[in-house]
Amino acid sequence: MELRQYWGLGDKPVKTLIPLLEMQGVRILSLSENTASVNAFSFWRDATPFILLNNFKSAESSIFDIAHELGHLCMHKGDDPKGRKDYEREADLFASVFLMPKNDVRSNIQFPISVESILKWKYRWRVSAMALAYRLKSLSLIRENRYRSICIELSKRGYRSSEVEGVERETSKVWRKVFEALWAEKTTKNDIAKDLAIPLDELEGLIWNLAGPPAYPPEVSRSKSVRLVK
Repeated sequence: MELRQYWGLGDKPVKTLIPLLEMQGVRILSLSENTASVNAFSFWRDATPFILLNNFKSAESSIFDIAHELGHLCMHKGDDPKGRKDYEREADLFASVFLMPKNDVRSNIQFPISVESILKWKYRWRVSAMALAYRLKSLSLIRENRYRSICIELSKRGYRSSEVEGVERETSKVWRKVFEALWAEKTTKNDIAKDLAIPLDELEGLIWNLAGPPAYPPEVSRSKSVRLVK
């Protein structure tokens, strides 16, 4: 809530998390390998924060993972969170509160709370049904036994591992603008990979699902060199 206040967000839902973090100086890349064992990770390089995100999960899961890593960046800078279960719990709590502020949840939730109402309300905060159910329990809006029965029903409907009807996946405004500018100069991804001395598939992996569809296909190479902006 302190970070929300510092960024001037108030209690309203965050409509687009990736552009918000980019505006605050966070560099966001995607994980280059499809692995279920890593959701995301983050680190500081000098004074610049980085988040690498697994984009193969649901859009809601990715949004929560970004907020989770934001928690690590804010609360655990300089520490090694590997193997620290308390750090993971703290980052999960940070993400839950950051995405679903108490005042906004309390003012918009109506009783009685049901599975159907959770499936409707989750779109307001752009979180998974399970994440919203847990937040309602943590705010004492539903009791423990009611929370368990809701989770069981959500699992039966397939909401434990995915979102049956999910929100639109977020994309990066920064990467979009960068590539549009390069494409205007007839710079292709092959050119970029060559100038950065990395394989094309590695470049694709670092921006996969972040830049969005191209405005037009870059077909003609250019003569200018590309420099890596740090």
